[in-house]
Amino acid sequence: MDMLELARTRYTCKHYDPTRGIAPETLGRLAEILRLSASSVNIQPWRFVFLATPKAKARLMPAVKDFNLERVEHAPLIILFLAKNRLDEEHLKKLFAKETEDGRYDSAADIEKLYAFRKAAVDAYCRTPESTRLWTHEQVMLAMGSFLTSAAGMGLDATCLGGLVMEKVDRIFDFEKEGFHTVVGVSVGYRASDDRNATRPKSRFALNDVVTVL
Repeated sequence: MDMLELARTRYTCKHYDPTRGIAPETLGRLAEILRLSASSVNIQPWRFVFLATPKAKARLMPAVKDFNLERVEHAPLIILFLAKNRLDEEHLKKLFAKETEDGRYDSAADIEKLYAFRKAAVDAYCRTPESTRLWTHEQVMLAMGSFLTSAAGMGLDATCLGGLVMEKVDRIFDFEKEGFHTVVGVSVGYRASDDRNATRPKSRFALNDVVTVL
């Protein structure tokens, strides 16, 4: 796959074809792509909620701002990107248990050293609820960015849905009770034939304005 060509042709979908669904196998691949997302010190402070049925999407509609109503209604899939409210000792222990199970460490000394390193990172970045929120949101946005490119590489179209009332989303789905909150949403599907944004020239600042080679 030519990644440069993919960057040139990927775009934000404005109108979806409501007659085209997403195959279950494709949903599984999208979920696995998200599971494998990169994060700082592999902290994985997230959950990804797939709204893949009309009933699930209908629950979301009261929290959708007017300019996104059509995208949520017509796209066959909405993914909510959630961040953990707290990165506590339980999360760190669960993470290390999974890494140990997956064979990432050669010895108990490795585990002890890396546990201390990760704990120091969490302590540094998560001193307050506000700093925790900033750091976890950064990780979620890393996942979303790579996901948008991956979806395009699979022939899917997508839209970042910042236009949601996140607090209302959390209340509707009771995410706060589970220790999470919504950061952003993404609609996924296939573009409508009359989506003009697909044929507009891509516009970005000139290379010299954004890239410096030292």
